[in-house]
Amino acid sequence: MLRRPPRSTPLYSSAASDVYKRQGINAEYMGNSKMSSVGKGKGGRGKATNKATSRSTRAGLQFPVGRIARFLKQGRYAERIGAGAPVYLAAVLEYLCAEVLELAGNAARDNKKTRIVPRHIQLAIRNDEELNKLMSNTTIANGGVLPNICLLYTSPSPRDLSTSRMPSSACKKKKKKKK
Repeated sequence: MLRRPPRSTPLYSSAASDVYKRQGINAEYMGNSKMSSVGKGKGGRGKATNKATSRSTRAGLQFPVGRIARFLKQGRYAERIGAGAPVYLAAVLEYLCAEVLELAGNAARDNKKTRIVPRHIQLAIRNDEELNKLMSNTTIANGGVLPNICLLYTSPSPRDLSTSRMPSSACKKKKKKKK
């Protein structure tokens, strides 16, 4: 047997109002007059709490979710773009940017500089295994190359002359065969 709720409880569900609040939807636009007065207090007087919040703010991101959504739509990558796709892409881009900036800042500090220049970004990317793999086909303007001196070309000490010479393959990096 179903029981009726007591008279003191509101006729609308509080779970629905929580969903509307979480999604940033104004209840007045949803056509529910009971929920329109929720949160105003003092008989409806006072400041309105329904300021527009960006999707970036809702997701807790710095990168612009709306702009990324617009680019995804204009780029015609797919016929339809889901609501979560630009949020996810913005989060991934923000993470990659933060990672590169942190490593580049460390490279700048190691070189006793306070400003990050393309050389520091190059050093950061090429010294990190995963970022190097991600950006293996990328050229960074004014980035230079990693400092690398082959031991074969250094001047040998008298102690090294008695031992056999290094093979010429000592300087080359081993390349993995593609399957």
